[in-house]
Amino acid sequence: MGGVLGLLAGTALTAFGIAPMAPDAADLPRRIVSEAVVVDGLAAQIDALARHTLALDRSDLTRASDTVDSLLRRLGVADPEAAAFLRSDRDARRLIEGRAGKMVQARASDDGRLIELVARYPAAEAAGRGTASLPPSLFTRLTVRRAAADLSGAFVSRLEFAPLQAQVRMGGGTVRSSLFAATDEARLPDTIASQLVDIFSTDIDFHRQLRKGDSFSLVYEALTADGLAINWADATGRILSAEFINNGRVAQAMWFKDASGKGAYFGFDGQSKRRGFLASPMAFSRVTSSFAMRMHPILQTWRAHNGVDYGAPQGTAVRSVGDGVVEQSGWHSGYGNVVSVQHGSGRSTLYAHLSKLEVRKGERVEQGQRVGLVGATGWATGPHLHFEFRVNGTFEDPLKIARAAEPVVVDAASRPRFTQAASAARAQLVTALPLLGYRGDAE
Repeated sequence: MGGVLGLLAGTALTAFGIAPMAPDAADLPRRIVSEAVVVDGLAAQIDALARHTLALDRSDLTRASDTVDSLLRRLGVADPEAAAFLRSDRDARRLIEGRAGKMVQARASDDGRLIELVARYPAAEAAGRGTASLPPSLFTRLTVRRAAADLSGAFVSRLEFAPLQAQVRMGGGTVRSSLFAATDEARLPDTIASQLVDIFSTDIDFHRQLRKGDSFSLVYEALTADGLAINWADATGRILSAEFINNGRVAQAMWFKDASGKGAYFGFDGQSKRRGFLASPMAFSRVTSSFAMRMHPILQTWRAHNGVDYGAPQGTAVRSVGDGVVEQSGWHSGYGNVVSVQHGSGRSTLYAHLSKLEVRKGERVEQGQRVGLVGATGWATGPHLHFEFRVNGTFEDPLKIARAAEPVVVDAASRPRFTQAASAARAQLVTALPLLGYRGDAE
């Protein structure tokens, strides 16, 4: 104690000896510095503003009805030279040609002359340049600008391909009228909304069980082109984890690759969300006629309806509910254009009244693959899909078959890694809920 007290006393003396050496701020010299500020007259300021070059930036999507002039007008560009170049240049013409929905950014001077135009769209849209086989992981970047920085001289174009980048994002919403309306309100891409239905189709009958007030949250990959989010059908990100609360019941899922490297969606309990058959041959539709006795709308006789009818707009994509081989693709009496698929073990499915056939007889198809488009061919009073399921030649209720299909589970070798991944996915969803204004238990 004596040593400690001595040390403290020495420290105090040292502080006492040093502190007086610092000058007192009140004794420091002070002086006043004044300087006149000269403000230019109003006329000079107006002249300076007039000499300042302004640039206008605008973004838009191309439309099916667009011409070069209408697109430039929406982008705030009034430049006849630019319009003429977009019509004549081989690469620049692709801005208007092909599918609509190309993302366009334009910068124009204060007098409307084009400084630079950049368009981004799927790589496959650059057809005619030997790029038909380009993967959907790439996008096309079309740049049009003047060769000289002072906006004099001719325009030049450059067409290049760059990889899409993935960003992890969170989303969610509440069903008020329809699931599609809820995903639109949450600003989720249509492809992500379709994936949501596919993932939970074995847990929820979205045609019959969807309720007002149902909610969902998800973590997904958003593909971006130069940092801009895209919504292209042939270039889409993947849902990483998701939760759907339907009438109080909680369904959860996550993307996981097993030891063989094959990826699929699993519940947090380790059971696969992929069953032998999808619950529906379309992502979004409504059941208009069930598997039961009914009055035939054309023959006006009471007879058995050996399938399920789904109401959907003309041209809606129809998908195979399971893996198999196309047994028939063509016209079949009152069924109109038909595709039938043999799935093995005596099980087969039939898709009727199609407006377009997208597979051929003998072709192998995978679960979820498009086989045709909704139509009204054959004996049909309007656009719809007639869907049948047969087991050893006997008609069965397709909705019951889909729910009876057994799921697979995570193999024992991958179980430890799955448990760790499921814990991380659950934590991500819990984190997402407060950000989405959701109130409820994530478990």
